[in-house]
Amino acid sequence: MDGTASRGRPASLGRPASQDHPANRDRPASRDLPFIHLSTLLSSPNGTLVCIIGYIFLTFRTLNLSNMPNNSRRKFLQQLGTTAAALGAGSLSGLAAKPIPQTILPGQKPVSSNDKIRIAGIGMGIMGFGDISCALRVPGVELVGVADLYTGHLEHAKEVYGQQIYTTRDYREILDRKDIDAVVIATPDHWHDTISIEAMKKGKAVYCEKPMVQQISEGHEVIKTQKATNAVFQVGSQRVSSVALAEAKKLYQSGAIGKLNFVEAKIDRHSALGAWEYSIPTDASPKTVDYDTFLKDTPKTPFDPVRFFRWRNYQAYGTGVPGDLFVHLISGLHFMIDSEGPNRIFSSGNLVQWIDGRDVPDVMVAIFDYPETDTHPAFQMNLRVNFADGGGGGEYTRLIGTEGVIELGWNDFKMKQHKLPEAPGYGGWDTFNTFTEAEKKAFIKSYNEKYANAAKGKFEESSYAAPKGYDDRYDHFVNFFEAMRNGKPIVEDATFGLRAAGPALAVNESYFKKKVIDWNPTKMVIS
Repeated sequence: MDGTASRGRPASLGRPASQDHPANRDRPASRDLPFIHLSTLLSSPNGTLVCIIGYIFLTFRTLNLSNMPNNSRRKFLQQLGTTAAALGAGSLSGLAAKPIPQTILPGQKPVSSNDKIRIAGIGMGIMGFGDISCALRVPGVELVGVADLYTGHLEHAKEVYGQQIYTTRDYREILDRKDIDAVVIATPDHWHDTISIEAMKKGKAVYCEKPMVQQISEGHEVIKTQKATNAVFQVGSQRVSSVALAEAKKLYQSGAIGKLNFVEAKIDRHSALGAWEYSIPTDASPKTVDYDTFLKDTPKTPFDPVRFFRWRNYQAYGTGVPGDLFVHLISGLHFMIDSEGPNRIFSSGNLVQWIDGRDVPDVMVAIFDYPETDTHPAFQMNLRVNFADGGGGGEYTRLIGTEGVIELGWNDFKMKQHKLPEAPGYGGWDTFNTFTEAEKKAFIKSYNEKYANAAKGKFEESSYAAPKGYDDRYDHFVNFFEAMRNGKPIVEDATFGLRAAGPALAVNESYFKKKVIDWNPTKMVIS
């Protein structure tokens, strides 16, 4: 409502009061009455009582009680009294727009710059430049060189990081250099495993973008190599290093939301860039792009700048929605609840809006069954991505328990606690209203005796946020470099990486084969 013509009367009356009606001749027009917002009234002293009295007054004003039979009038007044009592402060105050208490979490901690670490970037697209720029903010880190298959990326790297850096199209030249301690791998997905394994064998620490691998079998080879070389290996799903997620984990594990029973998450978008239709440079050609190396062991095709710069849209080079987006959601969940993963996966989807030659869906839904373990109960998870969301998009992750909900943003979250009182209540949509008057009295007497000392419910909301300017990717790199410097445990090693990537890749398996996938979360294989 716009709050003008209807402010002075209950909306349910459906028509304005006539000034010519005898009952209204001495009253000011309803639109001239002062308007007090419900939330303002409820937040004031005795506001709840005023609301109840107002409710009763409007009800009397709406109904002509003088025309009611005595017995009907008596019943009505009894019910109205019960309603007023039921609408206690706890119920009505829930209608008010109360401010939700917010806790600002601590930000980044100081980092020692002892022991200089020299890094190189392999794959300098969107994620490559973002990762390298973030890594260089960590004290004691310097960039030696970069590798990429497009000449323009190499030239731009010199523009951004200085002419002194080494550039090459051949990543193997980077791995052969003795002055490089670690590499950041941000290539198309189908190159992740090969470069990661070679880098670890060359004695490099590896920060590899998510998903860790394109194929499940590749993940086991990465794990095997990490264990054999004892290399520091971090998967770049930075959310697991967020101070917000760490705090949410504490609250979840404290039992704040009761027994987990469902998880739902979505990442919806409605833009060309959000749907991976990235810009293609005008100078893209066989001369400026090493297209044959890009193809690797995939089917050979003539030079195609669309495939090169928009590789996420193709099964041959990327992993679609699951590998780009679902894996973030799965990683965060597994970190919070210490899960090894689901045991059954099914997905469905469609290609709806972005008909641009891609062979992966732009709308996808996946259902995961998580079995009961020592760290969490059995529950279901529903993940959704919609690149054709005409509402403009949005995202959230919600962990739903029997006594509350944690709703994650990116570096913030809200918690709603809704613990039911021990007393179940009566009235409303209830068989109580069908009882005889004598039985109602008997029931109320018994109810009051039974629940005289019953525990009350808990209905609270709170929110938590990282400080302004906080960057979880920075903390993720800090964890990586501290593991190199002093052996601090990696938060997202190769095993963690496959436990997140495996179920995501199984989503693709389910979608393209149109079947339920049985996943072994311990062995990390399709059963």
